Amino acid sequence: MNPEVLDVAVIGAGVGGIAAGAMLRDLGASFAIFDKGTTVGGTWRDNTYPGCACDVPSHLYSLSFAQNPEWSRSYPAQPEIESYLERVTDELGLRPRIHFGVEILAIRWEDQTLLWDIEFRDGTHRSARSVIMATGPLSRPSLPAIEGIETFAGTMFHSARWDHEHDLCGERVAVIGTGASAVQFVPEIAPVVEHLTVFQRSAPWVLPRDDRPAPPWRQRLYRRVPFLQRLHRWRVYARQELLAVAFIGRGRAAAAVSERIRTEVRAQIDAAISDPELRAACLPDYEPGCKRLLIANSWYSTLARPDVDLCTRPIRAITPTGVRTADGDEIEVDTIILGTGFSASDYPGPLRITGRAGLELADRWRTGAATDLGISVDGFPNLYLLAGPSTGLGHNSIIFMIEAQLHHIRGALVHQRRHGLRATTVRSDRVGAFYEEIQRRLGRTVWTTGCSSWYRSAAGQVDTLWPGTTVEYWWRTRRFRPDRHEVVEPDSGPVAAGR
Repeated sequence: MNPEVLDVAVIGAGVGGIAAGAMLRDLGASFAIFDKGTTVGGTWRDNTYPGCACDVPSHLYSLSFAQNPEWSRSYPAQPEIESYLERVTDELGLRPRIHFGVEILAIRWEDQTLLWDIEFRDGTHRSARSVIMATGPLSRPSLPAIEGIETFAGTMFHSARWDHEHDLCGERVAVIGTGASAVQFVPEIAPVVEHLTVFQRSAPWVLPRDDRPAPPWRQRLYRRVPFLQRLHRWRVYARQELLAVAFIGRGRAAAAVSERIRTEVRAQIDAAISDPELRAACLPDYEPGCKRLLIANSWYSTLARPDVDLCTRPIRAITPTGVRTADGDEIEVDTIILGTGFSASDYPGPLRITGRAGLELADRWRTGAATDLGISVDGFPNLYLLAGPSTGLGHNSIIFMIEAQLHHIRGALVHQRRHGLRATTVRSDRVGAFYEEIQRRLGRTVWTTGCSSWYRSAAGQVDTLWPGTTVEYWWRTRRFRPDRHEVVEPDSGPVAAGR
């Protein structure tokens, strides 16, 4: 690798990394994007399980500056999203800036040089003035802590690491988990396997997916008149944004939306399932939205198949031949598929990040992943987060949030360049005030109504989600605020950034 000091190092070549590259290219900065994979795509490169698709409509789940008139369906499938990201990477000329197959072990802030030192697994290092973390919240599969899991003699894999070489045809298969991935791949594999047992800890709220093929005339129209596609995109955005009512308040409007969800899900269950016990097992016992709302069209009808069992008994252990439940019953299977999601609330993940005076980010966040706007952390100069703590959504496209964050980061980089500043860090009081505000507002949302979900950290607080509308987030990130930051000098304390 070229040893030159980079203006910005971007870690991750998924949606966020590609968008960051586009911003930095337009800014004229020297930058490089690092990814441990062999191609772009991030989660859309890694998740290739049968039926993998996005639960945000196609025309909204795309970069605003790189619209795609060729979407073939209302909701994009994984191969189409990956192809879109590959195409955008090439159209923007970013591929020469991406270093594939490199794993970063640690990044460390050097107080004397005011640079980030990036350490790679092969022992090499690079230096950068700033770092943008674009690793994404859905990059690390979560493996369940089940007794005996290492003793299973059959085939076992996580849905995010799907074993396409393994033939499920005619096998007895167990699926552990009923989250967003499982509701997509279970209906795909059920007709192939001999028997399928789905282990459910808690029932999900599953709404129908209004997924239809895109007519060729519409694709041609959007190619010729891009404005019409943008108009459609804003219409979809506004519709999604209205769903925030169900999550961020507990008033009459939220209750009405929740009741509508309950009614729709009950109708689906009743139409697909005749067995009263199975119907009851499929109906969640928590508020709609407390856990992630899922969309799928074949989930309930698949559970009603005679060759599919829904097991709600807790798992006690995994044995060499199957799964043992809490009542002592052992269900023998040939393959176990872990649909147990991701470590989305495990901040900052396996990457070791060391800030000023040797402060570890993991230690800084031990009592809560506190940031300013989900972008900056005090004590970590020139470090910027994409899709970080307090920015996740339950109702709209995370790409909208990423673009808002990049606009704010661009403002920070321009401010430093304009005023000849080498490094700035957000003020501690601003981080504390923002985190306190977020936690206070989360207490009035559906996400704190009592369910257990991946939204919560090990300490019990919700550090993943934004408790407001995306319009509000856009408004708050629309410009960089120097008064919220301090200038960092070599081996000295910070001074006011607005000097």
